[in-house]
Amino acid sequence: MSPVSLAIVGAGDRGTGYARWALAHPEQARIVAVADPSAERALPLAAESGAPRFTGWKQLAEMGRIADAVVIATQDGEHAEPAKAFAELGYHILVEKPLAPTEAECREIVAAVEKAGVIFAVCHVLRYAPYTDTVRSVLESGQIGEIVSIQHLEPVGFWHQAHSYVRGNWRRSDQSAFMLLAKSSHDLDWLQYVVGRRIRRVSSFGGLKHFRPENRPEGAAARCLDCAVEPDCPYSATRLYFGRLREGRHGWPLSVVTPTFTEEALTSALRHGPYGRCVYDCDNDVVDHQVVAMEFDGGASGTFTMTAFTTGGHRRTRIFGTHGELSCDGQSVRVHDFRTGLSTAVAVTMDGDATAGGGHAGGDGRLMAAFVAAVSNGERDRIRSGPAESLASHLAVFAAERARLTDRIITVE
Repeated sequence: MSPVSLAIVGAGDRGTGYARWALAHPEQARIVAVADPSAERALPLAAESGAPRFTGWKQLAEMGRIADAVVIATQDGEHAEPAKAFAELGYHILVEKPLAPTEAECREIVAAVEKAGVIFAVCHVLRYAPYTDTVRSVLESGQIGEIVSIQHLEPVGFWHQAHSYVRGNWRRSDQSAFMLLAKSSHDLDWLQYVVGRRIRRVSSFGGLKHFRPENRPEGAAARCLDCAVEPDCPYSATRLYFGRLREGRHGWPLSVVTPTFTEEALTSALRHGPYGRCVYDCDNDVVDHQVVAMEFDGGASGTFTMTAFTTGGHRRTRIFGTHGELSCDGQSVRVHDFRTGLSTAVAVTMDGDATAGGGHAGGDGRLMAAFVAAVSNGERDRIRSGPAESLASHLAVFAAERARLTDRIITVE
């Protein structure tokens, strides 16, 4: 059977990552088009894949259907229109999360792909990670009995918050999406998946606590390169990016700041670009901490905490059942049985680390393998993050943000 042909729409870090999976598995997939208005991003990927470059998704769509499937990895607010257009053309579609920054657009995308009858998947990569399979297997085995409550932590990390959500592309809800959707739609989706039940009711609290002008240290400059207090600032762009450059760590997040890995190029990027700005002198408005309380169908309760003010690392989860407790941290799983008093470590298969740069511990690669197999063989059951499942978790996220803004308990539609 011939490889599945793929068009890549959006040649940033995520789109390039998915494309490189295809390049590493030529017997399964091949890149036939790269579409991105930025020549700086698109041309290297086009040259690497040998595919023509298009200046945007509209130019590609004007060609009709020239590939079996399309990977949409544009910015959050630029998913809905290409998704609807490519669905109408008959493309099978893989779209980066979140689906779209508004509930209405999410519903429009799902309606369009269901009407077209195409295979559709959202990049909820945590569903596909081997670690997730282990957690699900333990829960489904009944070892801890019936799930009663859950604690889940997303430790964003102080430097990651500064990079992506203060200086970076996801700093403003009106330009990308609110924080819970942009970062933590993964988490609420993952919780629904491992519990096996949908979130029914939510409340939420949080806000933008620290990265505000009034917290700017005395004597701080507008850019880290010029700042007298930079050496003592935990959010120093100079320390973060030059440290990675000198260590030869040229992947994300450094690759977002500059495509050229020299001190001269990085200095210029920090001097003139968004990533050299003082974190107290940006136009960010997304929250830096948030808690969601939730109730699942069937009555189980849960809490989710997202906070910038951690060292980062893996998500951490504790699941409490009637017969035992499961604790896990992205790379290990431990079960304590109330009946025997024994605490047991469960073997976990890891494939890379759990960060975006590490492929989400195998989630990125397994997502691509599942999507390509579904397109190639019509095996729709390989897709764990189809339109209905993804819309359900997105609706829970939108409800949680409404709850935070209105100080109410919201029932998820």
